[in-house]
Amino acid sequence: MTQLFFQKAVTIMFTLTALGFAGAGHAHDAGATMDPDGNIASFTGYAQVTCSLDTHRLIASVQDTSLPQANLLVNLQMIKGINAISTTDPVSGDGVPSPEVSIAGGGGVYLLLVNKTGPGPRSFIVSYHCMSINNEHTNTDIKVNQFQ
Repeated sequence: MTQLFFQKAVTIMFTLTALGFAGAGHAHDAGATMDPDGNIASFTGYAQVTCSLDTHRLIASVQDTSLPQANLLVNLQMIKGINAISTTDPVSGDGVPSPEVSIAGGGGVYLLLVNKTGPGPRSFIVSYHCMSINNEHTNTDIKVNQFQ
């Protein structure tokens, strides 16, 4: 039980550290490893990205940085209001992220969900950017609500 608590604490600390560094510049990237022990098929990360009022849209993609494993992929879903969209990195470990997706929901809170398609550990990087109508970065904050 202590080891499980320690592993969860380390995972959360790593995620929060990665998210803290992501906010330092215009490149907003956050990464971690889902389900390091590889036995939780339903593992899901859930975060809120808050974009400033001068934002037109949030764009995002996900990259699975793990070694390829058959039938094990990383997905990203984005939700704002009544709009939702998703993307999947189709090839693990190739250095190429998923197709970029966006929702033109203006400023406010967007929900991001990251999950995997089955049991097994998956390392990933999510890139997310709040953008103005003129394609300029706007203020971006992120809060991780769940990583389990």
